[in-house]
Parts: sequence; C-alpha cells; structure tokens
Amino acid sequence: MSITSIPVHFSDNRRRAIDRWVKRIVTACGVGILLLMLLLFFWLIWVVLPLFSTPGVQVVASQQLWDKAPVLAMGSDGPLGWRISRNEARFIPLDGQPAGPALALQGKPDGVAQSADHHSLLLNMQGDLLLMQPVNGEWRFPLGDRPLHLPQGAVSHMALATLTDNQWRIAAQTAAGIVLLTLDNSNRVGQILLPQQQADRLLLSPDGSVLYTSEGRLLRVWQVSADGAQLRETQTLTEKPQSLHLLAGGRTLLIQDTRGVSQWFAIAGPQGPRLQEIRTFNASAGASLIVTESQRRVFATLNAAGEVSLFASKQPGPIVTRKLAPGVQAAAFSPRGDTLLLERAGQWQRLRLDDPWPDFSWRNLWQKIWYENYPRPDWVWQSTAAGDSYQAKFSLMPLVIGTLKAASLALLFATPLALAAAMYTAWFMTPGLRRWVKPGIEMMGALPSVVIGLIAGIWLAPHISNALIGVLLLPLVLAATLLLCGLLSPRLPARWRQPGYEVLLLLPILLAVTLFTLWLPTYIWPNIGERLAHYEQRNLLVAALAMGFALVPLIFTLAEDALFSVPLSLGQGSLALGATPWQTLTRVVLPGASAGIFAALMIGFGRALGETMIVLMATGNTPVSEGGLFAGLRALSANIAIEMPEAAAGSAHYRILFLSALILLIFTLIINTVAEVIRQRLRQRFSQHEGQG
Repeated sequence: MSITSIPVHFSDNRRRAIDRWVKRIVTACGVGILLLMLLLFFWLIWVVLPLFSTPGVQVVASQQLWDKAPVLAMGSDGPLGWRISRNEARFIPLDGQPAGPALALQGKPDGVAQSADHHSLLLNMQGDLLLMQPVNGEWRFPLGDRPLHLPQGAVSHMALATLTDNQWRIAAQTAAGIVLLTLDNSNRVGQILLPQQQADRLLLSPDGSVLYTSEGRLLRVWQVSADGAQLRETQTLTEKPQSLHLLAGGRTLLIQDTRGVSQWFAIAGPQGPRLQEIRTFNASAGASLIVTESQRRVFATLNAAGEVSLFASKQPGPIVTRKLAPGVQAAAFSPRGDTLLLERAGQWQRLRLDDPWPDFSWRNLWQKIWYENYPRPDWVWQSTAAGDSYQAKFSLMPLVIGTLKAASLALLFATPLALAAAMYTAWFMTPGLRRWVKPGIEMMGALPSVVIGLIAGIWLAPHISNALIGVLLLPLVLAATLLLCGLLSPRLPARWRQPGYEVLLLLPILLAVTLFTLWLPTYIWPNIGERLAHYEQRNLLVAALAMGFALVPLIFTLAEDALFSVPLSLGQGSLALGATPWQTLTRVVLPGASAGIFAALMIGFGRALGETMIVLMATGNTPVSEGGLFAGLRALSANIAIEMPEAAAGSAHYRILFLSALILLIFTLIINTVAEVIRQRLRQRFSQHEGQG
C-alpha cells in the first residue's frame, strides 16, 4: 500500500507581520539603549568640560579720572569704584557715568591700611589714625570723623583687622614701640604695648589673632589675645622682604623679595605651630605690585613692563598671564574676583577675569598637594568645612583607592565561595538536591543592597569587633577542616559515602567548627577590636564581607551556567576513558567553561565597583588613602551619593562629583571591554582545542 504525500501550503501573513514588528521593536529598543548610554556619556562630559576651560583676561573699558594725585587706596563695591588720594576720597561709577562730589580730607594722609575683607580702611593722617568705610556710595566713619591721636606718638606703619561689624583691631608702629588697639563704636576696649619693638612692616590676620612684623631679615609672629601679645616665633629670612600679604582665610602668608613671591603657612610641631616655607611661585620674580582677592586664595602680580599674572595657592606657577601697557600704579580686585581694576596715569582700566575655579587642575586630582597647615603634601578629599577660612581639597586618589580596595577584597572573598558552590552543584550534587540549593543561592541576590549594608553596619560590625581573631582565623580553620574531612571520608561506612549526600554530613561539621572558632577567641580575648589602636568598627573588612555576600549569587549563577554550557559529551568521554569526576572537572570542564567563568568574575568586579549602599553604610565613609584591613574608606559611588545633594549647582564641587562619576563609568567600560576581549580569546582557544581533539 503506497502512501501519497499531500503537499500543504501554509501561509500566515498575520504571524509574519507580527514577527516583523517585534523584530523592529526589539531593534529600536536596543538602539535606544545605546543612544541613551551615549547621551549619558556626553552629558557627563558637557558638565565636566568647563573645569578644564582655559582662564582668560579681557580688557573691558577705560575711563579718565578727575583727580590726578597719586592713589593711596582703591577698590570697587558693585557698580561703583572708590579711590583715595592725598587730596580727596571719591566714588566713581564704573559704567562711565559722571562721578559724584568728592569728600575733602582734613589733612594729607600718608598711607592707607585695609582690612582683609577690604571693607574698612585705616588712614594715617600725618601720624594720627582715621577709620573709614566705603558703603553703597557713602563714606562712613565708625570711630568718628576726627583722627585718633595715640599718646605713644606719631604712627609710621599700621595694620587693620575687622573683628566684628563694630569692632576693630589696629596695630601701629610708634616711637615707643608697637601698639595694639581694640576699638569699637563707642570707646577704646583694650590696648597692648610692645615696648621697644620696631618693625618695617605690620600685618594682622583677618581675625586679629596673629600679628606679623618684619625688621630687616627678621620676621616675627605674635599671638594676640585680650590678655596680651606673646612672641610665638622668629624667622630669619634669606632676604629682606619687599612686602607681606595674606591670602583669603588668613593662613597663607606671601613674602615678596627679589627671588619672587614665596608661600608660607604654619605647621604644628613640638613647640606649637611654626611657619614653614612651602614654595616660591614660578615666574613671580620682578613684580612691582601684588594684590590679593578677599574671598579666594588668588593673587595677581604686575611688573613694570605691564605684565599681569594670576596665581592660586595650590598652583606652582601662574594660571594666566596677559601683557598690558606699562605704567600700572595700583590695582584692586572686585569682591567676586571676576574683575581687576587698574590705575595708570590718571586713568582706570578694567579687566574681566574668566577664571571661576582657580584652584582646580587635573594635577590636583591625582598628585599630592601641600594644603594649608598640613605637615606634608598628601591626598585629601575634604569638600566642606564649618569655618569660612576653609580650603577646598578635591583629591580623587583616596576615593579611587577606597573603591579598588573594597571591590578587590570583596571579590577575593566571594570568588572561592561562589566558584566552589558552582562546581559542586553543577558536577557533584544530585539533581534532586540541586533543585533546592540553586534557587536558594540565587534568591540571595534578591536582597536589596541597602538591607545588606544596614545589617553589616548595625549588627555585623560590632560582632566582628568582638570576635576579630576568630573571624581572621576562620578561613584557615575551615580549609583545614575540609582537608581533614577529605582524608577521613574513605573510612566512613559505604552507606554514608553515597555520591551527592556527603554535604549532609559536612554541613553540620563546618557549622560546629565555625561557631567554635568564633566563640573561643571571644571567650579568651573579649572585645579585642576595641583594644587595637587603629581599629575602626566600620572598616574595610566589614565592607568586604558584606559586599562579598552580595556578589556570591551573581558569580555563582553565571559560573554554573558556564559549567553547564560545556558539551555533555566531553565530560562523558573523559569519564569513559577512566578519568575520575574531579579530574574530568579540572582538566576538561573548567577549561571549556573558563571564558564564562572569567566573564562572571569581571561582571562581579564591575558590580562591586559600582556598589553604593553597602560601602556607604559599612565603612565609616572616611576618605583616606592609607590604612589597612581595619581602617575605614570611602568609594567613588558612595561619595557621589553623600555629597551630590549638598553640592551647589555649577560649583567646582558639583562638577568634580560629575567628573568622578565619569571616571567610574570609563573605568567600568574599560574593565568590561578588556574582560570581553580576554573572554573571546579564551573561547577561541579552547574551541580550537576541542576541534582538534
């Protein structure tokens, strides 16, 4: 009987149409994800790019002056500039409008001293003192409009510091010595006399607590309080200083001599704080005029040839230099530091400064910087502080080192556990038991990282501190127990040595050994962590254990899938040739799955690099580059989560946080790219070996 095949013509236009639309939707979603990643990448670059813009100096305008007398002091207050000469004090609009009437001075001032905020002026009226303030186009006299005469004699040099809105401290050189006066609106509060002390220059810190005096090559530093003034130290300089200046905050002293401008600040020592020379700024020699900003640690130098250079406290040389016409007699910064006002030959000239982040450079992110009052150059991240005189410290090295330490140690903890579990469940465990164990391990990955971090910070950290020796000994004890059990297992009865059930005997033994190892040192040495000098309760060890626990499910799942992806015929052929299961696993299955296992480790490492909440809650968030297993740390991701809500939009702090996010993204992309290249080579290598076999 013959069977005739009946041709069937099946055509489903609707199904083909659905397939085409699904294909297009999946393709569009994939392309959209790639475009979104590129958009995120370029948006980060767009936010970060202004940090690396080149500073600029632009000439805005020039205007003529009515008073041709030499200037004693000048400055700007918003849209108005002010100028004091021996003849008058006058406010001058900076937009070219006619100036108001001048204030005629009673007497001819010989010199002017300004406070650090440039809001108060002290005039030397031929040996007497007159305090003035330019405020909103008006001249104010807080101590009265009559000059103050000192009983010690005429004043030759002077310095001024603003203590409060209505209290000032004055240092004055007289024939009898140096006089320190504390004055308020009503009367003289206090007076200190340093008899027989002579100085060529006087300089007060912004809060009036430190007085710098120079006499020849001798620089003296006095600590001033309400009870008196005490000589803190005396420095012998290489050359006689030409001028003394303080940067914003009052901690950095600038000393100008023929070599250039040198930077000094106090460093704590056995005898207390002592000045130390930090650096001489490059290309600062030959300056005829130095002017400082009131709010930022920036100063400008001008020389006789008309060259103006801007310097910042953390930069070794000028950040911008511009050649102008010669003959500059005086200069002053605007309150925000975005304008530099110059005077030459009866004319004012304004320069617009485009330098919003003078202290930032790529070098400052990675190299050690000598910050104010620090004993040596160091990597420091300290973005905010309580004091107004704070100097921002934006070194990314502590964050990068903390990220790598936490991720590497977590991977070191998770890798043996995850790979051993994957090899055992994939090759030795019975299918019935594997159906329970594998979902249980994978469900560990569903735990939120914030929960793991909370448990690590609140519960795990104190227990590790109490049982520190046991925790450190536990890996060695468990390894020795496993080896001993392996040696004794052949002596067990045959019914207890059935394949796949040895774990039921091993788990109770390992649990008992673990509890005993953790309990015994605690009983002998309780709270050992608190007795260690440099032990922090939330440290690298706690973070690595918690983050390793979070990595185990991910690495386990990917590694086991890689082991199962090896063709079953390879393992069966090896067993058929007489190899043991262990030999088959190590010499046949693991080499074939090496590409997938390596990819699992790299994905786990990338997961550890981007981990935020566990590192945030279990490490103490101390951004330090030094310290070992028992010290705290801070990771890049945790730092972004902590400080981004408080960073002012558009500030240097804000953009540096985005820069750290961009660095973390680039670092992850590089790791994944290298891992993929190595994985492809491993796959190609072992596939060739399989083909030859």
